[in-house]
Amino acid sequence: MSGLRVLGIDPGLTRCGVGVVDVARDRSARLVHVGVVRSSPDEQPGMRLARIAAGIREVLDAHRPDVVAVERVFAQQNRSTVMGTAQASGVALMLAAERGLPTATHTPSEVKAAITGYGSADKLQVQTMVARVLRLDALPQPADAADALAIALCHAWRGGPVAAGAPERALTPAQRAWAEAEKRSRR
Repeated sequence: MSGLRVLGIDPGLTRCGVGVVDVARDRSARLVHVGVVRSSPDEQPGMRLARIAAGIREVLDAHRPDVVAVERVFAQQNRSTVMGTAQASGVALMLAAERGLPTATHTPSEVKAAITGYGSADKLQVQTMVARVLRLDALPQPADAADALAIALCHAWRGGPVAAGAPERALTPAQRAWAEAEKRSRR
C-alpha cells in the first residue's frame, strides 16, 4: 500500500497504547500493528519510562513508520496521572526525533472528531469506528490500543506529516491555533 505509515501513540505510564497503520492516498487504511507497552506502578519512575521507551523502540524498529503522532497531553484532575502521561509523551517524541521522524500531537477531541465526526464521542464509539475503518473482526482492546490507532488515523487524514517548519496550510485549524499559542509563549 503506497501512502503513509503512521505510528500513533496514546501515552501513559502504566499503559502506553501503540498502533501502526498504513493509509493510502484514498484514505483507506490497513492495520500493521497494535499493542500496549506496560510498566508496573510498583517500579521507580525512571525504570517505568525505560520500559515505555524500550517498547516504543521495538515498534519503531520493527515497523519503520514515516511519522509519529502522539495524543496531546491535556489537563486532568489527577496530577500524578497527567505527569506520567506527559513523561511518556516526551519519551515518544524524543525517540521519534532521534530517528529524524516528523512528529505531531493531536488533542483527544480532534482525534474523536476525525474518527467519529463528533469531538465528544465516547471510548466505545471510537473503538467501533476504528474497527470499521480497519476492517477488524473485533474491537481493538484495550481502549489504549484503540486510541493509538485512532491517533494514527487522525494524523493521516488531517494532512499527513507535520514537523517544525511545515507549511501552515498543512495544519488543521486546531494545530494552527496551538502553534500560534506556542509561538506567543516563547516571546
